[in-house]
Amino acid sequence: AAVYWLLQNNLWLFASGVIGIVTSYLFVLITQYYTEYKYRPVKSIAEASQTGPATTIIAGLAVGMECTAVPVLVISAALLASYYCGVQALAGMEGVSTGSAGLYGTAIATMGMLSTCAYILAMDTFGPITDNAGGIVEMSRQSTDIRKRTDRLDAVGNTTKALTKGYAIGSAALAAFLLFSAYLDEVTLLTGEPFHTVDIAKMEVFVGGLLGAMLVFLFSALAIRAVGRAAYYVINDVRAQFKEKPGIMKGTEEPDYGRCVDIVTTGALKEMVLPGLLAVGMPVAVGLLFKLFGTGAESVASLLMVGTIAGILMATFMNNGGGAWDNAKKYIELGHLGGKGSDTHKAAVVGDTVGDPLKDTAGPSLHVLIKLLATVTLVLAPLFI
Repeated sequence: AAVYWLLQNNLWLFASGVIGIVTSYLFVLITQYYTEYKYRPVKSIAEASQTGPATTIIAGLAVGMECTAVPVLVISAALLASYYCGVQALAGMEGVSTGSAGLYGTAIATMGMLSTCAYILAMDTFGPITDNAGGIVEMSRQSTDIRKRTDRLDAVGNTTKALTKGYAIGSAALAAFLLFSAYLDEVTLLTGEPFHTVDIAKMEVFVGGLLGAMLVFLFSALAIRAVGRAAYYVINDVRAQFKEKPGIMKGTEEPDYGRCVDIVTTGALKEMVLPGLLAVGMPVAVGLLFKLFGTGAESVASLLMVGTIAGILMATFMNNGGGAWDNAKKYIELGHLGGKGSDTHKAAVVGDTVGDPLKDTAGPSLHVLIKLLATVTLVLAPLFI
């Protein structure tokens, strides 16, 4: 309807929108395959748990790395196809270059992908609701039958949360490409000279790209370390409460939940200051430094381009790998391979603990980093020239 009323019923642009919707659907299917326990990847992690935590972690890492391949192929196909549709749609139109026409096609594909956001938001909300329902059932000491039902729902919720993160990566990739192109256009406008290529054969530009890839890993490390630190303080507080209130284990005294909540909240705010400054400060520092060599704008473009590519791959690895570890544990808890309380289950719990900071902290944060890098470089382009 939008294409019919607003874009003169152009079928090529309609095709671009359909490509975006299909891309969204494919991302959901791919993520489901890698994170739901009905399929090979999660089952392989559960089976590896039979020989201990080390093999659980090895299997999970392998699944996380493997799951980057198909999403990249889908994004690449979507970009190429929508670009071609844009070129065909606006070919020969006065004042429109081939590059601009192609970018318009990818923009329509991005809008097509974003048009499914209500469905994605519903799936994203489902996960935490079922997770918290399970927690309430456990804390209120309800029967094991009820807990089994909420465990099943929690496993479904883990999958839906992973699906939404996969979707976020895909939409971030399409949007980041547009913002990167917008940055090149902005520099062209400011300098009055064409700026449509980034030459990584230049030493400064290559270093800019290297710093972009490094930023993704350093940012992820800081986010994961923040979780580790907060967990350390929470565990120590829990142990202290067991000593202060011996009745907690007997069920005669209530623990002080507020203390743990305060530790986590304060830690979350404090630990995210450095990653936030890093995300905003790195492109500015690179741009101003290499401006001295006359390649400020181009070095920042290289940082943005390589940082986006590394961020997409790393986020996919973390989101899907973490979700797969979590559901491998859930699969065992449903009675497979020894069930809850077995040595296999204990190994799977270790894998889930490793996966949690990846899928719940560092992975989702990388979506923000990808978009933030593009926005900061675009807004501050005049500084780098």
